[in-house]
Amino acid sequence: MNRSTAEVLREYGPFPGVEGISGVTYDGQHVWFATGDKLNALDPASGKTLRSIDVVAHAGTAFDGQHLFQIAEDRIQKIDPETGRVVATIPAPQGGNSGLAWAEGALWVGQYRNRRIQQIDPQTGEILHTLESNRFVTGVTWVDGELWHGTWEGDESELRHIDPGTGEVLAMLEMPTGAEVSGLESNGVDQFFFGGGNSGMVRSVRRPR
Repeated sequence: MNRSTAEVLREYGPFPGVEGISGVTYDGQHVWFATGDKLNALDPASGKTLRSIDVVAHAGTAFDGQHLFQIAEDRIQKIDPETGRVVATIPAPQGGNSGLAWAEGALWVGQYRNRRIQQIDPQTGEILHTLESNRFVTGVTWVDGELWHGTWEGDESELRHIDPGTGEVLAMLEMPTGAEVSGLESNGVDQFFFGGGNSGMVRSVRRPR
């Protein structure tokens, strides 16, 4: 297994009025981050927040190329990013959901204290596949066919590349002290964006090759 230390490329925030960051996703232009009662669109080049959507946003966020998906307590809401309107809702898996990602035509839900990732049907919420972890699972993302997730226990956080069939850990990226991982997303190329929990920061790190 390949183990390395993360290289933090940039820090964004803290943002006015933001006490914590949960979900993070990327739509090709903006980094969206969830802050409890809002989804905020961040320009990663300038560091400016361009707009926000009023929606319950306590946990993971995902983007399927057209719509945003946002965990809202016991449900997952599908949101039109242009209008901010909730266009569909499905039940979320039970058990402390944290991260959310879109890949392979499905949603992938990180579960914090249950230490697992659930693959679910985006139309019905039916659980299709379960991956177990030995750490608290936070954000989840896919990039180039690789499944990555964040962990956060105490003041230690990592990014883990895992086998999407078995959950076996293939690589680990250790975060510096104080850089906890809440939400997680890739820019599709060479960086991961992640929420910094109660710090109210969004950070980017180099994706290992």
